[in-house]
Amino acid sequence: MASSDFFLCFVLCFSGLSVSFSDIVLLPLTHSLSKTQFNSTHHLLKSTSARSATRFHGHHQRRRQDYLTLSLGSDYTLSFTVGSCPPQPISLFMDTGSDLIWFPCSPFECILCEGKYNPSTTTPLPKIHKNATVSCNSPACSAAHSSLSSSDLCAISRCPLESIETSDCSSFNCPPFYYAYGDGSLIARLYKDSLSAPTPVHPPLLLPNFTFGCAHTTLGEPIGVAGFGRGLLSLPAQLASFYPQLGNQFSYCLVSHSFDHDRVRLPSPLILGRYGKKEKGLGNDGAGFVYTSMLENPKHPYFYCVGLEAISVGKNTIPAPETLKRVNRRGNGGVVVDSGTTFTMLPASLYDAVVTQFEHRVGRMNERAIEVEGKTGLGPCYYYDEVVNVPAMALHFVGNGSSVVLPRRNYFYEFLDGGKKRKVGCLMLMNGGDEEELSGGPGATLGNYQQQGFEVVYDLEMRRVGFARRHCASLWDRLNRS
Repeated sequence: MASSDFFLCFVLCFSGLSVSFSDIVLLPLTHSLSKTQFNSTHHLLKSTSARSATRFHGHHQRRRQDYLTLSLGSDYTLSFTVGSCPPQPISLFMDTGSDLIWFPCSPFECILCEGKYNPSTTTPLPKIHKNATVSCNSPACSAAHSSLSSSDLCAISRCPLESIETSDCSSFNCPPFYYAYGDGSLIARLYKDSLSAPTPVHPPLLLPNFTFGCAHTTLGEPIGVAGFGRGLLSLPAQLASFYPQLGNQFSYCLVSHSFDHDRVRLPSPLILGRYGKKEKGLGNDGAGFVYTSMLENPKHPYFYCVGLEAISVGKNTIPAPETLKRVNRRGNGGVVVDSGTTFTMLPASLYDAVVTQFEHRVGRMNERAIEVEGKTGLGPCYYYDEVVNVPAMALHFVGNGSSVVLPRRNYFYEFLDGGKKRKVGCLMLMNGGDEEELSGGPGATLGNYQQQGFEVVYDLEMRRVGFARRHCASLWDRLNRS
């Protein structure tokens, strides 16, 4: 290694270690939408609605697995580097619905990834040193294997019985683990190495000995995930072990884009930690937030579940089914606040009641666009000429005063139907199915499209989720200046 390369490596290895992050760290979230992925608005909406439904129904599988179903064109990515000499860049989907950091590693095979992955045009994948593996008797190994006991895992790793009985299997590696998606899967191994995230104003946020999954084979998905869920291996949990003041709360503010390519390019702020005095009034210091308590889910403990009391459409308040207000012992019910699902999914009874109100208010004056509904997977959709009057909508979460009024663009998408050259608008909520079909998982999901234009805070210390209206692009600029 040349002397200049060694010096750069040394700086990158150690520059972050002496930095004290007293209040917050600001990271940019980048939307993954690309003009080359979709040939029409109908195609974009159909793909996104289908993947939202697949991910939602994947949460109801009987086996404990993380159903990620990462939707091209609808998710937000974070940039990291892994390793130190030299650091290797990776881009991961930010996902509050899963609890593990994983990414593809060299050598890598992606099965059924035509059109998604091209080794000749992709940034070289990281190579992880074999000495960085995690032992079979570590808590991290048990967490990756759905809490399988260390004894079982070490037996799988061929640790001798006498060593298992004396807990002397530290030299035996954690066996590979399997994660399933709604439409894909992967096999990965656990490793430990430094993980670094570039920040706009601070030196890089460096996390030494960070535990992650390294996948050499995946089915259908060539991009990794930064899991922000409630779990031992999630990014917030591991961050708390290095910087406790940063790991007890995080928030994000997704820029309102309505699939507009110019708006999509703007960074959305991801804020780690609680604001100090100098950032008061800029964001997640509590100003303007309405909070609702997190619900514990015994079957899916990594979910951020909350209770929903009702949805208002205009002046009419529609009570939510009882299953959305709480989570029972079997893990049924509640609403998952999910950054990785695009559109909000509701149980059929609540969705139908909302649609009835829309039909009453919008359908009386506008022609139903049945063909557009078939092409997009959304509905109801309506043609209109100049202006369409759409009723206001609010979500009423469990808790006194925990009501969130949605901007119109968060639940009613307006675009030009290219075939008929007519303006059309569609309701951006989806039917998740009958309550009987939703057994074994959440009753609804609050998708990232409905979270646009809000700072959504996950207060892990107080076990609550909060929402506050923000101009997210301006918040990014103000935080950088502060």
